[in-house]
Amino acid sequence: MRRDIFQAIADPTRRAILTLIAVQAMTPNAIAEHFNTTRQAVSKHLKILAECQLLKQEQLGREIYYQLEIDKMKEIDQWLEQFRTIWESRFEQLDNLLDHLKNQQK
Repeated sequence: MRRDIFQAIADPTRRAILTLIAVQAMTPNAIAEHFNTTRQAVSKHLKILAECQLLKQEQLGREIYYQLEIDKMKEIDQWLEQFRTIWESRFEQLDNLLDHLKNQQK
């Protein structure tokens, strides 16, 4: 089943996992140590993130390491950019209004 990346990042635990893995590749056990939940619950989160292609797995010996899939994260950033542009414009308008009101008071 193909999952939507926005549904995947809607969960705070999965966002926290992405934050951890952004710093360095980690094993499932190392990731699970950062959460007050079962190893199986963390594995389910990892599975969802991998299905969305937000994570990739690398086998090193007997260990599996998860690392961030940067290209998929760029897709999220590109989608968010439209909102970033809108908000920056609104903040600029607010700054201009505040400057105008400040000049009127002088």
